[in-house]
Amino acid sequence: MQERRRKEHPAAYAPDGSHLKVAAEYWERLSARDPLQLVAITQFQLTPENGLAFRFLNRDILVDPQARCLRLWCGTGWDKADDPLLELATVLYLINVKDVHPLGRDIVGPKDLKEGHFFQGPHELKIAPLVERYGSDMQGFRKSAESLDGEPVDMADAAYRLKPFPRVNLYYLFWEGDEEFPPRMIVLFERSIQEMLAADAIWGLVNRVSTALLMGRV
Repeated sequence: MQERRRKEHPAAYAPDGSHLKVAAEYWERLSARDPLQLVAITQFQLTPENGLAFRFLNRDILVDPQARCLRLWCGTGWDKADDPLLELATVLYLINVKDVHPLGRDIVGPKDLKEGHFFQGPHELKIAPLVERYGSDMQGFRKSAESLDGEPVDMADAAYRLKPFPRVNLYYLFWEGDEEFPPRMIVLFERSIQEMLAADAIWGLVNRVSTALLMGRV
């Protein structure tokens, strides 16, 4: 079903995430969903204007179906956000999420997902730049993850659970290198993510979170 859905509604971006545009059809499908049902199963918050607010890492984001955009809270109000990868992943998540899945269970790697073959070649997850940046700076990785509200978990030499959506977790595991082995990092998921996002949308979401880790901010 995930493969069929991706073929029927292909994500409009190149492998590097450029030239992305969220199709009007996606916004129409989102507008057709019951907002009360969505907040019940996602823990997003309904605003008076029927927007859907959520916490992306350490920043508050508003999904504005009427204006067909994301907005970022800037202290005094919601400013329009130019964040195409996050916009696409968020809209697809809200279109496809149907159930409440347990968190913290059945944690797997990308190759264990139903569309695991997708995550290779040009669609490898954005991990290499993180290894290059933090390979000899584990404390820097910890600082960046914690600045994004990452929660430490008992895995690897340093590992954090990051929350792009209230009920979606990404797990970044980092092993420090030594004389025999180079530093290594992987991303894990709760298997239920494949019920809400096709592989290309997972790819986009991970790349967006990895970019935040590299920058130390959203």
